[in-house]
Amino acid sequence: MSRSLTLGSERTVKRLRLSKALTMPENITVLEACRRMAARRVDAALLTDSNALLCGILTDKDVATRVIARELRLEDTPVSKVMTRNPVFVLSNTLAVEALQKMVQGKFRHLPVVENGEVIALLDIAKCLYDAIARMERASEKGKAIAAAVEGVEKNWGTAVSGPNTFIETLREQMFRPSLSTIIKGNSKVVTVSPGDSVLTATKKMLEIQISSAIVTVGTKPHGILTSRDILMRVIARNLSPELTPVEKVMTPNPECGTVDIPILDALRTMQDGKFLHLPVLDRDGNIVSVVDVIDITHAAVTTVESRGGVGNEAAISLIQKFWDSAMAMGPLDDEDDSRSETSMKMASEGTETTGSPYPSSSVPTTAFTFKLADKKGRMHRFTCDTQSLAPLITCILQRLGCDITGNNLPQILYEDEDCDKVVLSSDTDLAAAVDHARLAGLKCLKLYLDYSSAEGRRRGGSGALDFANRDAWAAAYSGAAAGAALVACLGVIAYLKKYSS
Repeated sequence: MSRSLTLGSERTVKRLRLSKALTMPENITVLEACRRMAARRVDAALLTDSNALLCGILTDKDVATRVIARELRLEDTPVSKVMTRNPVFVLSNTLAVEALQKMVQGKFRHLPVVENGEVIALLDIAKCLYDAIARMERASEKGKAIAAAVEGVEKNWGTAVSGPNTFIETLREQMFRPSLSTIIKGNSKVVTVSPGDSVLTATKKMLEIQISSAIVTVGTKPHGILTSRDILMRVIARNLSPELTPVEKVMTPNPECGTVDIPILDALRTMQDGKFLHLPVLDRDGNIVSVVDVIDITHAAVTTVESRGGVGNEAAISLIQKFWDSAMAMGPLDDEDDSRSETSMKMASEGTETTGSPYPSSSVPTTAFTFKLADKKGRMHRFTCDTQSLAPLITCILQRLGCDITGNNLPQILYEDEDCDKVVLSSDTDLAAAVDHARLAGLKCLKLYLDYSSAEGRRRGGSGALDFANRDAWAAAYSGAAAGAALVACLGVIAYLKKYSS
């Protein structure tokens, strides 16, 4: 693990998931800036001076609390009057860990990336955090499969072998397993408005306590949520009057909520799956008690660790650094290439080092395709694999859902076509036809499902037998996974014995 941490700490911000920055001159009006942001569907823009150098940043929260709430005229107000001047930025060769720590400690979501004096990209802490957690969870799931093989070796050799998985679990337990109740203060600030209140009223309340969301309530129960992004995209972009528009017209109705008892990690998953940044939190009676966002959660998780058992600030910072280090040392996510910005793609083509991938980044085989699959916990996995036969597909499924599947409980694989019908994949020919059809239909990926009903039928003596090709593919995949786990376990034991034999 020490070697992995070293590798992680050498990674620069170029290795993170960068977004293409929206830049514009500081002398344009707020109205024009908002129109450009809405057209690009972004919630932050970078401003440059007459020398094309970074001089400010404008976010949706700035627009809501510094412009709308103060009743300034968008068409007459220059961006330079309301932007945040001289924002913190990092150079493209800054260590990734340093950049991420800077965002967490400063409690800001966006971080400009500069190279040779020019803005080249924007870092979004939410995307980076979700990626890091996904990597660590994947490593943990794979570690469980390897641990089973290690356990068998330990029994035969009479020795214990510990590995990175233990470290990963420790990080998760300390940082993200505590419930939301541990990070919500008793006097949490929440803006509540009625459905008939105006958007202007909501923004004034948001300005008063400096937050970027308002909960729309009926009685004491949440009925909707209005965020600064909603104000940008649904009010300003549509030329609606903040003073005359009721919040119920532009709010997100029936928002997904968390409870004070759910773990921090589950709250982050909920936000990631729903692609939203604010999560209303309810008490046990269903009343709203707080609203948390990604930065709140991450910062509070570190603070929670810091306050445990007298742990000092340096130890807490060290822990968050190890978290980022470890996550980055585990390689990219399977779907990372799908969301890389034009800037980061350009960097890769210019010779930036890349982490291991099943295929070279410049020449993915034409037989490869992308799939999505949910596990029994509802977490979505996305991966790319070869489609010449079922075996590679099943191997990828086992790598991600191995804990859900046993040799006596082999599911039938189905995919969802463009008509939302679930179609059985029982042979190599079925898979090839499904992928060809998906490409013709313009689909970027196929959503898979696992049907365990045939497995139940087989255990009861029913007729739901798997197709021979399908069953052989499962057997081949299991053999490959078992061999890989055994190899890793044996290598671990050999390394352990070599280290201590002297």
